[in-house]
Amino acid sequence: MGGVFVFLGTGGSMGIPVIGCSCDVCQSDSPFNKRLRSSAWITYDDQQFIIDVGPDFRQQCLKFQIKAIDGVLITHAHYDHIAAIDDLRPLTFRNPPLPVLLSNDTAEEVKLRCYYLLKPDPVLSLPSRLHLEIFDQESGIVDFQGVPIQYVTYLQSGMKVNGYKIGNLAYLTDIKEFSPTIFEQIKDVKYLIISSLRFTASPLHFSIDEAIDFSRKVNAEQVWLTHISHELEHHQTNAYLPSNIRVAYDGLKIEFN
Repeated sequence: MGGVFVFLGTGGSMGIPVIGCSCDVCQSDSPFNKRLRSSAWITYDDQQFIIDVGPDFRQQCLKFQIKAIDGVLITHAHYDHIAAIDDLRPLTFRNPPLPVLLSNDTAEEVKLRCYYLLKPDPVLSLPSRLHLEIFDQESGIVDFQGVPIQYVTYLQSGMKVNGYKIGNLAYLTDIKEFSPTIFEQIKDVKYLIISSLRFTASPLHFSIDEAIDFSRKVNAEQVWLTHISHELEHHQTNAYLPSNIRVAYDGLKIEFN
């Protein structure tokens, strides 16, 4: 079975360019330095999934011509990862409800913010738009729409965040604090996608050097960095990185097994 992973967005929570910023990266003409908020589109075994639906999700769907999906994977409840859940509605018109895979902690936030999508609307005669498929363990494997998906849990400023592994590809965004057991859980990945905000230390995200160190322990064949801030210029950062670690960019496609 083959899969295709598309980076719909690779920017941090403010995107690039940042509103009101006149730094060299934000003013750059390079398409590699223009980043929507982090999200991904996966095609695997004839199924299509989205990872996270941040505030740029509608724009991403139109830009990449996403017309139908089979499910959504949510990493955590921060605004830049779930702000556009309401924009999933057009993708539910043909066959509601749309399955959404997420942790119990994240589900509680979604229930508060988007309760109206989780129950039928008798006034408009509409069914529930979303169906939450909740896992309540720290790690494991679930069958999601016929596809085995492994999930792991780590922390970002006390909030539980979930990374996902499909086939030989793992997606770990917003990672900062983690158990050493994570290396055993994703030991056989060939492609690792991991967040790295900037060169300097951050209380919420890996720095570039922290991402390099983590990636070496995973020993993946190819590593892509995402959730990038405007402090990282695409080409200059790639020049600093080891040859098997590259900065991802919006629209980049990866084929995996």
